[in-house]
Amino acid sequence: MGWTYVLIAGVFEVAWAIGLKYSDGFRSLVPTVATVIAFALSFYFLMLGSRDLPIGTAYAVWTGIGSVGVVLLGIVLFGESKDLIRIACIALIILGILGLKLTGGEA
Repeated sequence: MGWTYVLIAGVFEVAWAIGLKYSDGFRSLVPTVATVIAFALSFYFLMLGSRDLPIGTAYAVWTGIGSVGVVLLGIVLFGESKDLIRIACIALIILGILGLKLTGGEA
């Protein structure tokens, strides 16, 4: 279940990071509340995942999912750069996540 929890935590990490953009510096109530809830859930599921996985693996995968998700949504939602080098770097992060999964990482 550790990998599932970390995956869920990563999705909530993407949600709170994107929520920061929509919260307008915490001046917009609904996006701010959603961001804080997503933040709390992200940490909660990371904590659950770290029960079964080494903390280094859980944290690296969590931040990797968050990084990839936020960059991709930044491209789609905010028209951020989709430069080939940027996409290649995202691919490297994905390879790193897969590498951690394939090497086991069970505590």
